[in-house]
Amino acid sequence: MTTLTQWLTTLDDLVWGPPLLVLLVGTGIYLTLRLGLLQIFKLPAALRLVFFPGREQDKPGDVSSFAALCTALSATIGTGNIVGVATAIKLGGPGALFWMWMAAFFGMATKYAEGLLAVKFRQVDANGQMSGGPMYYLEKGLGSKWLARAFALFGIGVALFGIGTFPQVNAIADAASLTLDAPRWASALVLTVLVALVTLGGLKSIAKVSTAVVPFMALFYILICLGVLALNHEGLPAAIALVLQGAFTPTAATGGFAGAGIMLAIQAGVARGVFSNESGLGSAPIAAAAAKTESCVEQGLVSMTGTFFDTIVICTMTGLALVVTGAWQGEAAGAAMTHAAFTTGLGGPLGQHLVNVGLLFFAFTTILGWNYYGERCTEYLFGVRGILPFRWVYILLVALGAFLHLDLIWLLADIVNGLMAIPNLIGLIGLRHIIIAETRQYWASRKSVQEQTAACC
Repeated sequence: MTTLTQWLTTLDDLVWGPPLLVLLVGTGIYLTLRLGLLQIFKLPAALRLVFFPGREQDKPGDVSSFAALCTALSATIGTGNIVGVATAIKLGGPGALFWMWMAAFFGMATKYAEGLLAVKFRQVDANGQMSGGPMYYLEKGLGSKWLARAFALFGIGVALFGIGTFPQVNAIADAASLTLDAPRWASALVLTVLVALVTLGGLKSIAKVSTAVVPFMALFYILICLGVLALNHEGLPAAIALVLQGAFTPTAATGGFAGAGIMLAIQAGVARGVFSNESGLGSAPIAAAAAKTESCVEQGLVSMTGTFFDTIVICTMTGLALVVTGAWQGEAAGAAMTHAAFTTGLGGPLGQHLVNVGLLFFAFTTILGWNYYGERCTEYLFGVRGILPFRWVYILLVALGAFLHLDLIWLLADIVNGLMAIPNLIGLIGLRHIIIAETRQYWASRKSVQEQTAACC
């Protein structure tokens, strides 16, 4: 096991080395500049589309834009927001949170571009459902079938061995064991049954559960975090200062924290930030392609808010709770560190139980969302006949996820995430002119309509 972990660590360092970090952040920076800081100036319009979408019944697509966003958020808001943030800060210190913010800010432009292209190049499959995502814009837009197949293959890998199964199940099993003394086999059994009941019903079943659970679980977790920050408000300015300072200077060893340099803070923050919000991975556009919409730009705007909610809001809450309570300096790691923060922050075991409820919902919905992503990648490679076998393999791996070692799980997840991102980012760069042209045309049309309306009035 030690040799395998060392080998995977070497591979992880290679995959998540400077080239991929530059490609990820560089793509976001380029799109941010070419789209005129769209994630700042168009965020109000994006939020209006999320909460006030208008009539969608007669538009092409399988589910509403809000349901598509919730399906994407069900996959993105998961253990990355609770365990992933703790792992990033444990590795890179408080400064890693700053680099999560930076990755998310530029990632919003990336996520916008992904959602736009997903709708632009989507098509109807043999079952009459919308299929879209990087597989289709790589093949039909970029004209590269081998890159499309590579993405689909890596996407299946992420679903089966990365974000979709092992980290989520393992985190739930850890939380149940810490607070309820529940055996791991019991957690695995309950989760497996619940996942099977929902995923075998397909997209509409997943979207229905996600639309009901995602808004509730996000609000629930935000309220818990606000409680921790309110009860420890005296240390909040110092915690924010520590985050900003740690982003640009090495963090010294203290307590159970081994110390970290600037590069480690950047690597941990960006890698865990991408794991959390999935900007650049190409996963969210698979769900976006199913949205009932006639405008690829509007769906891009809706998709962009996913990164905002996931990292700018929820990950920030977790990170500040970890720093303000001093839990990041302890011996605990992963879910145990977050438990320590909430137990300390809320002054008793109540905090631990509350964070477990949040973790349960977060991880469960992530498992559902990634089942759908894996299905679409499988359907692209093998046709609709491959969907049912994929579902059963996925359910089997959910059952096994509770029994793997935490370090091995996160290494596997990081590696397949990075491999999945590479063809998608190549596609975004290659199709940048379409992204920019569609965006300019949409806003020019909106401006023309507004001018005509003003003239008529």
